[in-house]
Amino acid sequence: MKILLLGKNGQVGWELQRALAVLGQVVALDRHGAEGLCGDLSDLAGLARTVRTVRPQVIVNAAAHTAVDKAESEAELARTLNALAPGVLAQEAARLNAWLIHYSTDYVFDGSGSAPWKESDATAPLSVYGRTKLEGEQAIAASACRHLIFRTSWVYGARGGNFAKTMLRLAAEREQLNVIDDQVGAPTGADLLADVTAHALRHVLPPMRRNDLAPSGIYHVAAAGETSWHGYARFVLQHVQAAGRALKVGPEQVLAIPSSAYPTPAKRPHNSRLDTHKLRNTFGLHLPRWQEGVARMLAETS
Repeated sequence: MKILLLGKNGQVGWELQRALAVLGQVVALDRHGAEGLCGDLSDLAGLARTVRTVRPQVIVNAAAHTAVDKAESEAELARTLNALAPGVLAQEAARLNAWLIHYSTDYVFDGSGSAPWKESDATAPLSVYGRTKLEGEQAIAASACRHLIFRTSWVYGARGGNFAKTMLRLAAEREQLNVIDDQVGAPTGADLLADVTAHALRHVLPPMRRNDLAPSGIYHVAAAGETSWHGYARFVLQHVQAAGRALKVGPEQVLAIPSSAYPTPAKRPHNSRLDTHKLRNTFGLHLPRWQEGVARMLAETS
């Protein structure tokens, strides 16, 4: 089996290179491409040519415009990367009868209430990022290609920057930290997303399952449990202090503030909880608690 992976150097894409390798030959591209192949989501014609050249059985799109605040001033680029490019990939997947795996976000919802969002709940994005990601979902569905769209939230990876690393850096420099406590979700590891993807693909591809019965559609993926950014920061500092790392700021010096005290160009949803029952029931998965993944990431990067 041949798998075309886009966005290979992002947090999720990096983990996907590992997780997908056991399923078949992975042709992994970043935006610079390789050997005449295009991995740049802004080059729609180049993307279509690449799919037709590679002729994969599976396309995995881990690339996107994910700079949420920057998207507010780059709406056209965000729409190209998050909506038009997935639409092109979906059309090419339909032509080849290939599977398309795509990643979306809790930002397609308005963040109201406190109940975890289900796949069937009404969408109402608050930002350019959320609107363009929703448009990408809709373009994929409209193509009628076989697809799995994984909506997730609060993604982090051991590779590159992340919230935990930022908190540790600031805790070594400052005497006090102010962190938002009215946005709630579940920190979700890029490694968990990659492993869920590989498992789901193994489930839908023959001979495990007949194609006409394969569960094409949207699935919510997030680590179990929930926390606020404030709770997340306190957990990180508690964990590294228990491991013997000296910091100027301990958990007790992390003060809780509302979102209104930290305005940003793009409005964030207050409720980023995702209901994962559909994913777990369909694919027979157990999703670990968010603390387990964060602790592992901290151990790997210490």
